[in-house]
Amino acid sequence: MNIRIGFWLLCLISLVACKGKTSGVQDTLFSGVIRVAVDETLSPLAEEEIAVFEAQYNQTGIVPIYTSEVDAITLLLCDSVRWVLATRPLSGDELESFHSNKFFPESIKIATDGVALIVNRQNADSIFNVSTLKKIFSGEITRWNQLSADSKLGEIQVVFDHRNSSTVRYVLDSICGRGNLSDRCHAAGTNRDVIEYVTRTPGAMGIIGVNWISDEQDSLCRDFRKEIQVARISRAELPTYGNSYQPYQYYLYTGQYPLSRDIYILLNDPRSALPTGLTSFFAGARGQRIILKAGLLPITMPVNIVNVRDQL
Repeated sequence: MNIRIGFWLLCLISLVACKGKTSGVQDTLFSGVIRVAVDETLSPLAEEEIAVFEAQYNQTGIVPIYTSEVDAITLLLCDSVRWVLATRPLSGDELESFHSNKFFPESIKIATDGVALIVNRQNADSIFNVSTLKKIFSGEITRWNQLSADSKLGEIQVVFDHRNSSTVRYVLDSICGRGNLSDRCHAAGTNRDVIEYVTRTPGAMGIIGVNWISDEQDSLCRDFRKEIQVARISRAELPTYGNSYQPYQYYLYTGQYPLSRDIYILLNDPRSALPTGLTSFFAGARGQRIILKAGLLPITMPVNIVNVRDQL
């Protein structure tokens, strides 16, 4: 209950901030002030895109609400925001709800990223296959010595950001086959909290959005990478270094990294105003270059992506 109250209090604060920045600026494609909702697992990418957009169009103000994917889409359904950054398109039931109110929203794919598995620097186990992950998340495997007989790390402590997050939904749908997560898995709060928990807990395994660690030019991402190990994931029954992959851009491109997912803008903007302008920026050349720089896979793929292999 307290979490839900905090979420709506955050929305109220952002609304006040939105009004404070408005100061009579006309709402057009590239002017005005809007609130947007962002899946917290995508916040590093969103922050970079919004900063560049506001610098390019100085008559705009974008007020982001960073929250779980479930709550972000709820805000869209309630018409509290007209723009959401998420990792899934709108469902049939959600579209039907909009259509019944004479709204016709769009789900616009702008990029591909992935779900990253991270472990502590002290952990010798950093290569997994998908079937082993399913057993860990479902509670069939609970201790590190079930993976390596000589491991002294004890219980596998699985940590994710939020019960309503897109990473949890991905694990349930794409790894566990719509099964349930073990009660041993627990929520830390945010992706940053997950990274910090894994950093100080030798037996932990964390689940985060790739964009928290993928931008090699971002000092915060580099600092995060120094503190944890990014696991290599394989589809093979017997995972080895040679048949397993980390969530690098090139392996997202080739499909060799197994835990990939798409990023969507969910847009409900019947007046084709600032939410549409922001969408065109994300989907346009400059916005797509930001996605490429962030280590993700833009939907408009530059030919020189193959050069990324040389950085691996």
